[in-house]
Amino acid sequence: MLTRLAHLSVRRRRLILVLAALGFVVAGAVGGGVAEHLSAGGFDDPSAEASQAEDVLSDELGTGSPNLVLLVTADDGGSVDDAEVAASAGEVEARLAAEPDVADVASYWSLGRPAPLRSGPEAEEESALVVARIVGDQDHVVTRADELREELGGPIDGATVTTGGYAAVFGDVGHTVEQDLVRAELIAIPITLLLLLFVFRGVVAALLPLVVGALSVVGTFLVLRILSEVTEVSVFALNLTTAMGLGLAIDYSLFIISRYREELAGGAAPQEAVVRTVRTAGRTVAFSALTVAVSLCALLVFPLAFLRSFAYAGVPVAALAGLFAVVVLPALLAVLGPRVDALSLRHRPPPPVGEGAWHRIATAVMRRPVPVIVVVVGVLLVLGSPFLRLEMGRPDDRVLPPSAESRQVSEVLRADYGSQESGTLAVVAPDTTAAGTGPALDAAIAGYATELSRLDGVSRVDAATGVYIDGTEVPVGPEVTDRFTDDEGTWMSVVPSVEPISAEGEALVTEVRATDAPFPTLVGGEPAQLLDSRDSLLSRLPLALGIIAGITFALLFVMFGSVVVPVKALVLNLLSLTATFGAMVWIFQDGNLSGVLDFTATGTLDSTTPILMFCVAFGLSMDYEVFLLSRIKEEHDAGRDNISAVAVGLERTGRIVTAAALLIAVVFTAFATSQVSFIKLFGVGLTLAVLMDAFVIRGTLVPAFMRLAGEANWWAPRWMRRLHDRIGVSEHVDLGAPTGQDPGSPHPAPAGSS
Repeated sequence: MLTRLAHLSVRRRRLILVLAALGFVVAGAVGGGVAEHLSAGGFDDPSAEASQAEDVLSDELGTGSPNLVLLVTADDGGSVDDAEVAASAGEVEARLAAEPDVADVASYWSLGRPAPLRSGPEAEEESALVVARIVGDQDHVVTRADELREELGGPIDGATVTTGGYAAVFGDVGHTVEQDLVRAELIAIPITLLLLLFVFRGVVAALLPLVVGALSVVGTFLVLRILSEVTEVSVFALNLTTAMGLGLAIDYSLFIISRYREELAGGAAPQEAVVRTVRTAGRTVAFSALTVAVSLCALLVFPLAFLRSFAYAGVPVAALAGLFAVVVLPALLAVLGPRVDALSLRHRPPPPVGEGAWHRIATAVMRRPVPVIVVVVGVLLVLGSPFLRLEMGRPDDRVLPPSAESRQVSEVLRADYGSQESGTLAVVAPDTTAAGTGPALDAAIAGYATELSRLDGVSRVDAATGVYIDGTEVPVGPEVTDRFTDDEGTWMSVVPSVEPISAEGEALVTEVRATDAPFPTLVGGEPAQLLDSRDSLLSRLPLALGIIAGITFALLFVMFGSVVVPVKALVLNLLSLTATFGAMVWIFQDGNLSGVLDFTATGTLDSTTPILMFCVAFGLSMDYEVFLLSRIKEEHDAGRDNISAVAVGLERTGRIVTAAALLIAVVFTAFATSQVSFIKLFGVGLTLAVLMDAFVIRGTLVPAFMRLAGEANWWAPRWMRRLHDRIGVSEHVDLGAPTGQDPGSPHPAPAGSS
């Protein structure tokens, strides 16, 4: 198939380039504004108890937990109890209540000035709260929060109004990510171009990966735009699209162009060189793209739209990068011919086979494989040990920079208030018939609310029968209690005194769920979502890992006809991620280097991040593994013994993999400049993973294990060998074929060929 594809790229090269240009224009026109159609949420499992509670609140009881907080801060020397401040805050509350899609508005002033809604005596500035619920899906909530901030925020008589709550936080996160994406591109593209000039030693050759990258990224934007019409797609998928689109385009283009130059240097005519390149390097690129896509496909088993969105982005961007690298790039090379080296910088020719630095490294490692394995594996396991104390959490305001208004409001709530109004638990009872009706039901609700209010970590409980603090009912009017009941059921708002997104918040959820209730209940709210989402992720993790391992093993077997090589590749890829996962915890959970990297450590990592990092980093690691193993197999099939094939294979791919790793590391490092901490983690973590894999794993463990296994590297049971004979992909160019001969015809390779 690759032979036909290569000939098509040569014969129809101008048509292919015209179609690619038209496709780029169409995809850019339709998908260019995709960010406006993506979601800032997607962190919840729709089938979890917490999500069911929110659905019942919204659909059956017509209410829900507050997601908007207005912080009213008195001017210097003033008090929130001053008549002027009370009057102006009342006007703000009235305007907020009159807004469409806003419900359940309440405030310190309208609720009789309860202490939990007012800053404590140790606060630097006096403030009080107005809380409300914006009705609608995640995207609508975020949009309305932005609009309400513009309408209601700013100075009022005697005070200033600022906006917080989860609606405002996720709005700020979405806006910040969009700005970060632009900044990352402005940083990564110029630096990448300069490095491409150095790596390719020519202006024309250096521009070719950018062409493949632009086509891949814009094409994926179109895919995401289409998907956004039928399912929720997270805005964070854009970061992966840009990073992997450019990174994989560089990897694949570097591999293709290097092989094309090698064929030209060996005496092949330009068109013949294109065909030979596609049948060797193109085959490797195609399988590499498949393995990356498979790794990201595993994210589809998780119910969280945030994780699934990275599959929506990663699978097409990997597939498109591979497709354009073996179709459009060969067409460009066929048009350019020897002019691919036009505007070249002066450079030295590569050393003869057997004299390169990577050849010497491989030979030295294979002389002492056991000590190398023991030392390197031991160091990797030590570096990875911090991951054993991983604590999972959810993104909150602290992922934002301190300058973000919603974070500033949350910091005030954290420091000056005894309750967490924006992190309430919703205890929902869709059907209360088990507790009776009338006075009997009221007594049951009051007793249950009283018990909940006595739990450690609870500031107060708001219910249909009143407000309860430390087991005591606080008199309030019907304007407070009416929203907690209807003809079908009832619910209670449990306001925590602990940080909602924390281990204490999770423990509170567990205690609330364990408290005996007079009727069936569902517990929702942000702390409950954290607990349920984590449990959901862990329950699906074995399936995701099984998919990655099973399909990757199958692909590598089809490519190499061995069972040893796939197993070794899986093990080494896991080892290559140990240091990265340890660094994730040591830096971003524990807070080491937080000053240098400019982020706030919370003592937890977002529960989705390790899974996402594993799938992306595993795919990229396998990318380099396929590059190296394909060349080793090619040299082995050409007649070299195991040691020589490994050394020459590493020599021929070492410089390419190193250059590709450095270039893609630049792309990921640019994303480490993000002001959103979990995007920063994404950039730092993947940079470490790529560099660790390219330099440490490929330079030491791969040759060491290949040396120990010897000819057994290519072993498979007889029945699997027969299976590979039927389904395996073994088409490749005989490197010793003289110029002018059919590249696919058998021909023995000379000993020094590559």
